[in-house]
Amino acid sequence: MFATVAIGRCVRRLARLTHHGGSALPGKVVERIDPGFLARTLSQLPYGVVLVSGTNGKTTTTRMVASMLSDLGLRVFTNPTGSNFTRGVVSALLTEVSLTGKLDADIAVLELDEAYAVHFVKQVRPKYSLLLNVMRDQLDRFGEIDNTARLLGHVAEATTGTVVLNREDPRIAALAGKVPHDTAVRYFGLAKALKHYFPTDDEMNAELTGAAKPAAGAEQTQAGGAAAGEHCADVTLVEVRDHAATFLMDGRNHDTDVKLEGVYNLYNAAAALALVRAVAADVPQTAMRSDADSLIKAVSQVTPAFGRGEVIEVNGSPVELLLVKNPMGFRLSLASFAPEGCDTMIAINDEYADGRDMSWLWDVDFTSLRTAGVAMVSGVRAWDMALRLGYEEVPVAKVDTDFEHAVTEFVTANPDKPKHMYCTYTAMLKARAVLGHITEVSDAGVGR
Repeated sequence: MFATVAIGRCVRRLARLTHHGGSALPGKVVERIDPGFLARTLSQLPYGVVLVSGTNGKTTTTRMVASMLSDLGLRVFTNPTGSNFTRGVVSALLTEVSLTGKLDADIAVLELDEAYAVHFVKQVRPKYSLLLNVMRDQLDRFGEIDNTARLLGHVAEATTGTVVLNREDPRIAALAGKVPHDTAVRYFGLAKALKHYFPTDDEMNAELTGAAKPAAGAEQTQAGGAAAGEHCADVTLVEVRDHAATFLMDGRNHDTDVKLEGVYNLYNAAAALALVRAVAADVPQTAMRSDADSLIKAVSQVTPAFGRGEVIEVNGSPVELLLVKNPMGFRLSLASFAPEGCDTMIAINDEYADGRDMSWLWDVDFTSLRTAGVAMVSGVRAWDMALRLGYEEVPVAKVDTDFEHAVTEFVTANPDKPKHMYCTYTAMLKARAVLGHITEVSDAGVGR
């Protein structure tokens, strides 16, 4: 174990010094020289592993769960960078274990890519799983969404304690049928008045194509699940307001202020609450606080994950970084952040981490940007994005494929005006790096 940790840390140090390899390279090396390192290290945890996966919201929800469990009294290990392959988890472990391999934590909260979650559960069976949603995303990697649901089904099958499912997503709710008989199932859900914010992939596709929307019963039959309304949600998001929300738990509404941005992050908070309640049911009260007031207070303290509604000040004006990587995520971001009174930039890359297939941009409704327009478009696929906006009759002030120049010009223009930057994953990382030369940017742990 000593040699494994020492080698991994040396690789990490070299990667940082040379600005190569990002956060995952040390993990890749360790997986090669010591394949049992991951399982052996995580087996030390007294309360096991929480696995968070799904198409949208993994990084933010993982941060929420980890932050809440920590605030409530547990020592938490997590992979905070968004490097959500198994090698990313190994890399994160290398920064936390002692040279003898001891991990000083009670529980792990890990974000896993849908495909890599399958590899992870072959090595480590999670005690808790939180499965968020299934939407079209990176079709070149995952294929159609039924295949993504199948991948998440392997996680449900491998979970030993509790699986928490999204009641409103029929493909996710259907995974209850995959859960072992001695593993508990819980749900998080939405009040009826909020469901229009979160159409299922089938409903969104029907809306875009002009086809009739599938009836609820028909859609659920196609997905292989019971009617979503038959499941009683452990936590329900009832109402959203400006930096405030109401959650229903055990028949009582709980109002709270929040530091999170966007209705989608508040639904992620409901998911995190449901998972934390599942953990609290198994952990002695002497180890963590579990009363409703403490849970709600913990939710109110969570801040956005990097690039997911993160606000960076530039010359006294807020620049909001908004990750977009599929039609649903982009749609929800546009619905959550009004463009009026703000400058807007869209940066689209098509590197491996973004997904090579950018055809999904044609499934996003950009009409909300028509009045205010878009100040800057950049990224590898800048002209594709500009063309898409042109078809939607959205005015574009400038297209600049020189990314560093584009970001610098955008954030320094109109210094008194708030700004929204919609970025794919690698564009978001590069934008943070550029902003780091202009203003103070917190270290996300992924390199520059």
